[in-house]
Amino acid sequence: MSTRLRRALTLIGFTLVTVVAAPLAAYADPANPSGPHGPSGPKGGNTDVTIGLDGLTDSPSTSVTVLIGLTLISLLPAILLSCTAFTKIFVVLGLTRNALGLQQTPPNQVLAGLALFLSLFVMAPVLSTINDVALQPYMDGDLTASQAMHLGMEPLRGFMLDNTDDDELTLLTNVADREMPDNPDDVSTATLIPAFVLTELKQAFIIGFIIFIPFLVIDLVVSGALMALGMMMMPPVMVSLPFKLLLFVLVDGWALVIKSLVASYGT
Repeated sequence: MSTRLRRALTLIGFTLVTVVAAPLAAYADPANPSGPHGPSGPKGGNTDVTIGLDGLTDSPSTSVTVLIGLTLISLLPAILLSCTAFTKIFVVLGLTRNALGLQQTPPNQVLAGLALFLSLFVMAPVLSTINDVALQPYMDGDLTASQAMHLGMEPLRGFMLDNTDDDELTLLTNVADREMPDNPDDVSTATLIPAFVLTELKQAFIIGFIIFIPFLVIDLVVSGALMALGMMMMPPVMVSLPFKLLLFVLVDGWALVIKSLVASYGT
């Protein structure tokens, strides 16, 4: 066995022993390292047992916290795509790139990163409210898991209700063959989430259509000029691309797009 492999196995074994022994060490008696004795008295008759409750709290244990964290991480992509502003922002940025005639510039990673941080900016008030009313009270032991989940969903539901059209809610309610609720707050989450996503996609396409119009005019002008000059073999995209980039830079296009996206949420 090589030295590196031996060291790796030793490190893994030490780590496992540490992880297993750490919770047990908190209950060890430093004055009696041999462990606790049995009940005293004749024939073990003394059965008085004192349980110390000073170290017990209502806050969740470390294992529960880690389990909740792993669950949230596994569900994070679905929550990010369906319950936040990420979908509309990413679609609009992609349509802006296509309107410019650029296929891979900026790359998808850049657009996704920009959309992610813009989504965090838009969702900051909602996330702050969830942290104040649900997460911190749960970590302090003031709320149970079900209570924290219920209170944490209310700000997110409020955000989705404020940004969901009634037509989409009606459509999804009819598709699910359910009765229309009298109050928007009575809409089920299973109906609200897809209605919110459909609204986001519709608004993203409307913004993308507006972005496409000036670039389409440039393409038509360049194509007509090339036809008039008899330059049939010259691709119009090659000629119009510099003019579209120049127009986009002169009007500060990225700033206009981002301002429009953020303003659409009333932030």
